[in-house]
Amino acid sequence: MTDLKDLKHLHGRAGTLAPGTAPPRTDGPGVDGKPGVDGKPGGDGRPGGGPTGDAKPGDGRADATAAARPGTPPRVDRRDPRYLALRNFAISMTVFNILGYTVLGFEQPWTWPIFAVLLGYAVEISTEIISARALRRPVAFRGNGAWGLYTFLLPTHITALAVNMLLYANDNFWPIAFAVVVAVGQKAVLQAPIKGRMRHFMNPSNFGITAALLAFAWVNIAPPYHFTEHVPDLISIVIPVIIVTAGTVLNAMLTKKVPLILGWLGAFVIQALVRTWIWDVSLWAALAPMTGVAFVLFTNYMITDPGTTPALGRWQFMFGASVGMVYGVLMVFNVVYTLFFAVTIVCLLRGLFWWGRWLVDRRRKAAESLKPAPPPAAVALPAAR
Repeated sequence: MTDLKDLKHLHGRAGTLAPGTAPPRTDGPGVDGKPGVDGKPGGDGRPGGGPTGDAKPGDGRADATAAARPGTPPRVDRRDPRYLALRNFAISMTVFNILGYTVLGFEQPWTWPIFAVLLGYAVEISTEIISARALRRPVAFRGNGAWGLYTFLLPTHITALAVNMLLYANDNFWPIAFAVVVAVGQKAVLQAPIKGRMRHFMNPSNFGITAALLAFAWVNIAPPYHFTEHVPDLISIVIPVIIVTAGTVLNAMLTKKVPLILGWLGAFVIQALVRTWIWDVSLWAALAPMTGVAFVLFTNYMITDPGTTPALGRWQFMFGASVGMVYGVLMVFNVVYTLFFAVTIVCLLRGLFWWGRWLVDRRRKAAESLKPAPPPAAVALPAAR
């Protein structure tokens, strides 16, 4: 689910430069001389202009604090839209899990989400310490007290709850643990040079679920009925409406992923029409998944992960449409767990695209460096007198 670049660039952890990339300047208004995040000036492009949470972007107080505490990751600003999106997603997931075990009818043991979250925290912290030592940089969650640790672990909190909620492994927790470890740990391994910086490209919770489904044939997706099993029929209709409303507000106001959602939904309808026209599939059967709580959760909280999806509107639309097209192809070949596999395939293709672009740029720069230098310009000698 939503990872929002794991707040790594907010903490400075995603600051690993792509191979062969020169470090950006940090003495100007933003990265490479461009405005900072969301067009605001911010030293190195991160919110708040420096480590102080109460400092405004570009405020001199932030620079003074940074100078007083060199090497400390910048403090995440409470007003930063990316933090607000992460916080709201985490609250939504937590509340939904509490309601799921007390009201809706979740069938997993109520202790499992607690175990999953604690395991995710342990893996995230361990991975960060190892990465920081290997790359010789400050540990991202140190230097800002409890606030720094809290903001650092928000993405992991969402990922662990999502993995536990969407997988069903009978009475065995260890496949859930496997999925959580894969989902959190892969972010330090599966990276690509995206816009000059090494960033993970696989949707964490989706990839963890995919890995568990492929590794254990007897592990399944949580049955759709358990989202509304213990509530009256009228309430079971209201629940998707509430989720759609909350997800739309989050994605429209904070994550800005409405074009991606439109591309995904449009492509989903188109693939249903194409399958009906060519393969004589029942149209209503092809569109029926859109009416379930699982599809609504997937659309608003899984596919829209800002950390592994494009930022520009047109590329968002293409990403969502690509997931819909891959979904249709997989359905033609009767592949199960299609939603999760489709997102995994598209994320993988996006990562390969950025690696391919990096290789092309590298070869171009190497070819330019081998060009012979032009001959010196002729200099006119002064006329003799």
